[in-house]
Amino acid sequence: MRVALLFIDGVGVGTRDPEFNPLARGDWLLSQFEDGSGTALPGGGLSLLETTFGVPGRPQSATNQTALLTGEPAPRLVGRHVLGFPDLALREILLRASVVKRLVGAGRRATFVNGYPGGYLTALGLPHAPARVPEVVIPAKARRRLRPSSTTLAFAAGEVPLRTLDQVRAGEAISHDVTGERGRGRGFDIPLRTPEEAAEVFWRAGEGMDFTLFEHFLADEAGHARDMALAESTLSTFDTFARAVVRRRPADARVLVCSDHGNVEDLRMRNHTRSPVALLSFPPLDLPAPADVAGVAGLIVGADG
Repeated sequence: MRVALLFIDGVGVGTRDPEFNPLARGDWLLSQFEDGSGTALPGGGLSLLETTFGVPGRPQSATNQTALLTGEPAPRLVGRHVLGFPDLALREILLRASVVKRLVGAGRRATFVNGYPGGYLTALGLPHAPARVPEVVIPAKARRRLRPSSTTLAFAAGEVPLRTLDQVRAGEAISHDVTGERGRGRGFDIPLRTPEEAAEVFWRAGEGMDFTLFEHFLADEAGHARDMALAESTLSTFDTFARAVVRRRPADARVLVCSDHGNVEDLRMRNHTRSPVALLSFPPLDLPAPADVAGVAGLIVGADG
């Protein structure tokens, strides 16, 4: 069964309290709570995944995304939680053990449906589709400070070209905020799309693919900002998109929805939480659920990966 992963950064399973948990203010797929209550998942199943790997401190994006995309317990391997972008040790893990590299090596196909400015990908030295215009030109001095994300490195490890804003315009890629509103606000010439239209683009881009990924990180930004209005808006848009992706799911595909660590479920603080995260699967998993976020990699590559 081929796999589609809707990855959303910074959404944990917390207390059902609308005073500080925006997930308690909506009936969203990810509105799941530590007391076992939550939104029903028609045709889907729920598992809770551990995020700390037994390492002291708060889980962070670089290490947990590396774990999710390789199947390796990255925080334990490097002995700490690494925030933001992968450091050298994590880059080496991704380049060695990326699920995308493993899929490609087995003769299977993978794609990342997010579209990036071509100039940004060029500055990072990441493989990408030819860009008609670079969209942004990054000076050499600033280029030295740029760091690729775990997701882009996972695809670079498999030599899979990333998508550009040209492909967003052509209906072959999706903006990171789903609708394109944020990119347009920053001056990029990209179309506005409804979440339902974005879901159509998602499956069109994923046609014939064994693994299709979409990454959404605005919920984590809302959590760090402790911005309830942004959190509600972001979660609502993502939920409409996710439900549309699930409705359009081909019979031979499994849709997974998962995060890397908690954050937005507790706006009383700006930091990540140690909460578990929800793994949603449509259809429900027909094999044992993973214990932590590293186990998602096994669901992506399958038993023969």
